[in-house]
Amino acid sequence: MNLESPLDIDLLDEKFSLEGELGFIEMEGELPFISVSNKYAQADICLYGAHVMSFTPHNTFELLWMSPSSFSEEGKAIRGGIPVCFPWFGPHNSDPQLPQHGFGRLMYWEVIETRAEANGETLIRFQLNASEATKAYWPHDFSAELVITVGAELKLILNVTNTSTEAFEYSCALHSYFNLSGIENIHIEGLQGTTYYNQLTKANAIQEEANLTISKPVTRHYLDTQTPVIIADPVFRRRIQVQKAGSQVTTVWNPGQEACLNMQDMPDDGYETFVCVEATNAFQHSITLAPGESHQTATIIGLEV
Repeated sequence: MNLESPLDIDLLDEKFSLEGELGFIEMEGELPFISVSNKYAQADICLYGAHVMSFTPHNTFELLWMSPSSFSEEGKAIRGGIPVCFPWFGPHNSDPQLPQHGFGRLMYWEVIETRAEANGETLIRFQLNASEATKAYWPHDFSAELVITVGAELKLILNVTNTSTEAFEYSCALHSYFNLSGIENIHIEGLQGTTYYNQLTKANAIQEEANLTISKPVTRHYLDTQTPVIIADPVFRRRIQVQKAGSQVTTVWNPGQEACLNMQDMPDDGYETFVCVEATNAFQHSITLAPGESHQTATIIGLEV
């Protein structure tokens, strides 16, 4: 499949749809996406960026937050859901003109498998390989796969393989936006005693308090941690659990009011109803792969049982 050409939705639907469970949808003026509905949940996944836009278990309402002002066009990143940041996280370390968070979220990923699992879950496997388009941004040969499993929990596994003859380093994140009743209502559990890099102050600190509450802009990268966290939202009467594997950094981000005012793809008050809790590999925990080596970064999202 030529990822720089328009996708043939009819062909994809014929090859990969699962009757009554998974289909491909193309709406006028919108990017094409996959819609999943099974016995556990409903989910929408955009083919552009292999980007999860919605996840709603049947026993609750939408877990993910999408900006109503998000762009929906090629060349611009989608705001909300779960962007795949790859092969760098944040700004490029030597060229600020290159796209924020890499090119993975700015390209179509190829669907290579869909599967109805015996337990009722639905699996979708995407792939992005090195090409002339990727080498315009990053010189390395690679193969990236994103496996998404929709069940009572949403599971994402980003598997990156070095297909070149030389080692390379990359960073990444599964940049999950969570839907909240209000940022002032929630707290985040599981990070007490963890060292974090405060990107706003450019300093390291240790979280002393048991629970993180957010009353001002926050960009914290918690280091050397694989601990699951809980987003406790008593107004929505739910506790969202965010687990991960193969990730040594947990990023917590909320831009606050002032930054929102300067973001074209977010409402001025958008910061009030979301927080990002991300499975990240960056900074001193960037990944180095020798030729033929692979690394998996995973997140699992659902309600605490």
